[in-house]
Amino acid sequence: MAKKSKREIASANGSSETPLTVADVALKAGVSPITVSRALHRPELVSDSTRQHVLETVREMGYVPNLLAGSLASSKSRLVAILLPTIANSIFAGAVQAMMDRLTEAGYQSLLGPTGYSPEKEEVLLEAILGRRPDGIVLTGTLHTQASRNRLASAGIPVVEAWDLSDTALDMQVGFSHEKVGVLVADHFYAKGYRRFSVISVDDPRAIRRCNSLIERLREHDLHDVPVEILPLPSTWEVGRVGLKRLQQRESRPELIFCSSDTLAFGVLAEAASQGLRVPQDVAVLGFGDITNAKFAHPALSTVSVNSARMGREVAEALLERFSGSRDASVSQTDTGFELIERAST
Repeated sequence: MAKKSKREIASANGSSETPLTVADVALKAGVSPITVSRALHRPELVSDSTRQHVLETVREMGYVPNLLAGSLASSKSRLVAILLPTIANSIFAGAVQAMMDRLTEAGYQSLLGPTGYSPEKEEVLLEAILGRRPDGIVLTGTLHTQASRNRLASAGIPVVEAWDLSDTALDMQVGFSHEKVGVLVADHFYAKGYRRFSVISVDDPRAIRRCNSLIERLREHDLHDVPVEILPLPSTWEVGRVGLKRLQQRESRPELIFCSSDTLAFGVLAEAASQGLRVPQDVAVLGFGDITNAKFAHPALSTVSVNSARMGREVAEALLERFSGSRDASVSQTDTGFELIERAST
């Protein structure tokens, strides 16, 4: 006579209060409880066919793993916290999606936390998250409060700072140099014959660093008048349109506008069209980020690609290597670079 699981016994007694356990799943799947546990929490320790069989049984039975119990037993939460400025701006979407895909594949879940571009809000989020003992933390950028730095240093949890590189790394860094972006833009378009540069940016420290680097490089080319419009967050089409309106009110009209994001650049293109300005004949427009819709704008938007998908994968791999012990605890940097993509808008 076949053995019955606790759920089947409870059902026969007219009760549904008895929760399913790992033992129930193991009995149904015909494997040991430790195999079920490994398939759910340490998939690298079982074969793909066994893991798929266990997962199918889990779905069939409606079993919900007790992640808290598992984390207490293994001292691992299987959770990675990802803190990013906003979930509304798709400039971060490619990197985060690639990151989450790789972590999920390795059996980790991701928790997203928006910081609103504020180190102080990041500090509050970190205080709440660290109490849940995630296995790893991903931060956007390198600007943090001293309290956050102290807390992360004492927590002993692997940390990756993404989207930036600096000389004051907390732990691991995966990103690119914002200063080098400004230099590349200045040199490339100066060589093409542009002389009247301008910038529209939101009040984001990384964007302002790109802007300052551009201005410093242009001074080396003996160009000293670079109009800059810094507007409040968040990056929207409306902010881009306002930025162009303000630039058009200045005495010197720009030949090239470098925007701190593709989203702002879309607003500039829209405002240019409403004013009857031809792009790029009357004004050229350059974005930043190479989000999905950039190539489909009219005209197609020139932009700086930051290799976001590669960045996301590299962040995930850095954490996974640290988790497995194949990467030591010394500070490391991975430069994922960037690329200037010229389309019709320049």
